[in-house]
Amino acid sequence: MRAPSPLVSVEMLLDDVAESAIRAEWQALAEAGFSSLARHTAQSNRPHITALVRPELPEIELSGLFGRPALPVTLGSPLLFGGSERRILVRSVVPTADLLRLHGTIHAAVGAEGNALLTEPNSWTPHVTLARRLRLTDLPGALPLLGGPIQGHVTALRLWDSGTRSVTHLGDFA
Repeated sequence: MRAPSPLVSVEMLLDDVAESAIRAEWQALAEAGFSSLARHTAQSNRPHITALVRPELPEIELSGLFGRPALPVTLGSPLLFGGSERRILVRSVVPTADLLRLHGTIHAAVGAEGNALLTEPNSWTPHVTLARRLRLTDLPGALPLLGGPIQGHVTALRLWDSGTRSVTHLGDFA
């Protein structure tokens, strides 16, 4: 089996309160024996909203984004991605005009060539991943472990490089 090609992603990080709420849901799923990102213990694993994915990232200038107030976000209802017996369980993110503007600004800074289609401005479904490979038969037991909507803020951007398994902090919102 061939290893997947390395990818980079620009990710929106959440404030401490929203991050803690997501981590609590990860933990509840894991403690109940379900698939959960709590089992992924790498230091780089933290709740985030992926804004862009592509094979490589040119030098980008995003400093004009930082220093602005943190962006309010609502983490909403659970969604399932995928089409097999095992799915990706995520928490939706309500796509406000400000969130879509930030997403569009990130994409404008890097250009359109090479971006993953699911992160393109007109195809993006903002979300925070809770579990990968959750069995459909586990869904009735997993969903009650999730709480209601989570209010939070996007506080920073980072770059994830799957090839080097490293993160680079891009900047903070005020």
